[in-house]
Amino acid sequence: MKNQEPILDDKKYNTLIVVLSIVIPIVVAALFSVKIPNVEPLSFLPPIYATINGLTAIILVIAFFAIKKKNIVLHENLMTTAIWCSAIFLLMYVAYHMTSDSTKFGGEGVIKYVYYFVLLTHIVLSIAVIPFVLITYVRAITNNFEKHKKIARITFPLWLYVAVTGVVVYIMISPYYV
Repeated sequence: MKNQEPILDDKKYNTLIVVLSIVIPIVVAALFSVKIPNVEPLSFLPPIYATINGLTAIILVIAFFAIKKKNIVLHENLMTTAIWCSAIFLLMYVAYHMTSDSTKFGGEGVIKYVYYFVLLTHIVLSIAVIPFVLITYVRAITNNFEKHKKIARITFPLWLYVAVTGVVVYIMISPYYV
């Protein structure tokens, strides 16, 4: 992604973005109902994928400051790393749920409502952010920087919220893991 190159056509990626934005949540939801028989639960994964979520949040913030300082190369590298972190998180998350039963939140009173609010908004926005991340990334790699900046203003806070609330959800439910 060099500033000197002409703007490439980002429209050719639209079908792929739409397909991935639909397929990823459907596949993840479908895999939740699949339990791999005769396999030890991957109970060591939640703290790892929660850490990856936290790392993603930190990377996003550093990337934000990098672009504000016009450090484009660092910004590009950090954003690519954030995408890879999110993909690795998702693979671990699915692997855990294919080998383990879901953990029930055991808190009561107000904290229960707080937990379910954070969890629900985290889940909904984790689905909603997929096309935003893909569109933002495509606009960057096709050097359509004006459109990239416009959508990045939406993508960044959504993605950061998803990454941070992923950690919050883990912290809140971790006492109830078996």
